[in-house]
Amino acid sequence: MEVCHPEQNEGPVQLPASASILHFVQDDGVSSIAFLKESAMIRTSIAAMLLFIAIPLAQAQTVTPSSVPAARLAHIRHGINLSGWFAQVYGPAGYSKEHLQNGETSADMALIKSAGFDHVRLSINPQPIMDAARHHDGGAEYFSYLDAAVKMILDAGLSVEIDMHPDSDFKARLGKEDEFVERFADFWTVVAQRYASSSWDPDRVFFEILNEPEMRDPYRWYGVEAKLAAAIRRAAPKNTIIATGARWDDDDDMVFLEPLADTNVIYVFHFYEPHIFTHQGATWGAYYWHWLKGLHYPSSPENATQVANLLPEARDRYQIIRYGQDHWDAARIEAEINQAADWGKQHGVPLICNEFGVFRDFSEPQDRNAWIKDVRIALERHNIGWAMWDYDGNFGVVTKKDGKTTPDEGTAKALGLL
Repeated sequence: MEVCHPEQNEGPVQLPASASILHFVQDDGVSSIAFLKESAMIRTSIAAMLLFIAIPLAQAQTVTPSSVPAARLAHIRHGINLSGWFAQVYGPAGYSKEHLQNGETSADMALIKSAGFDHVRLSINPQPIMDAARHHDGGAEYFSYLDAAVKMILDAGLSVEIDMHPDSDFKARLGKEDEFVERFADFWTVVAQRYASSSWDPDRVFFEILNEPEMRDPYRWYGVEAKLAAAIRRAAPKNTIIATGARWDDDDDMVFLEPLADTNVIYVFHFYEPHIFTHQGATWGAYYWHWLKGLHYPSSPENATQVANLLPEARDRYQIIRYGQDHWDAARIEAEINQAADWGKQHGVPLICNEFGVFRDFSEPQDRNAWIKDVRIALERHNIGWAMWDYDGNFGVVTKKDGKTTPDEGTAKALGLL
């Protein structure tokens, strides 16, 4: 739009939005002075308003120091997962009395301790206990088995993460049903109150809110997690809580998360990158994984091309070839874990990586152990505690056959325990 000069047009003068109003007061000294004074006042008012806004924002961004004692963190430096005992039980016997009483033994706890581990992550499926609580005994029998397991762990000189580890359908309900969130919060209160009593050492009993929430809406998860954390804290004022991101506990889930208001919290992530190596041959997850075997670590283009030829689909072959080209090695793993470490430093909170490992069945032992070692070293470089997945499953540090438990010496060395 053009400016119309008065000598050319007697109509109203039109201005572009970017033109200064001073053009219209330059011939009037009094008006110019008044305008400049008013502009200065406006600028002063705006500056004061911005300062008023900036102060609380700066205060809000101030890092609140973690209140987790260093001595407590020292109890969860090198851990192992106990899966398939109180969670992930899919056999025909299910969560039977025999299974819950004998799933792991005091001999297992002694072996774990002697190997150099300092804690275990005890996975618990809450659904069977919540169902049992509706029976005449209020779940007392089921809790008696859990009590015995926790006592066995602590008596061995180990610490324990009580990890709520439900199946996917349970987590799906948390993503949709507010009333179910309330029920789960009430259940957590019962559990926390039980294991925060004077019978148990708060420096060695940790409460993990939920394993891999699988929640698509991270904003909903933030609200759900805050509610569950509050339920735990009401019942367990001294124990440390372990909090997580919204989906699969990946490091990128963590960096999206805003820390809870509670300062007695450790934040968790899991590390299985790249899944194409750590889960080769697996029959869950991406369908094409079940075709994979013999994929090496560190990655190389030559090996990746050979393995890619086993896959029928071009799209899946591309994923394997790209793994070979991406130079997955110790430096790449370090770069990935740096992201989580930087987030922890930014927020002044402690971290733990309480799942990492490689599916044993189709990976070469030397490759598996090289990956485990590189992950462990990267975590320890950042002073991040860890718990390997898992004890005696198909990612295990021991194998069990014919009643005999055999530790994997190569894996123990990769974990720095030998």
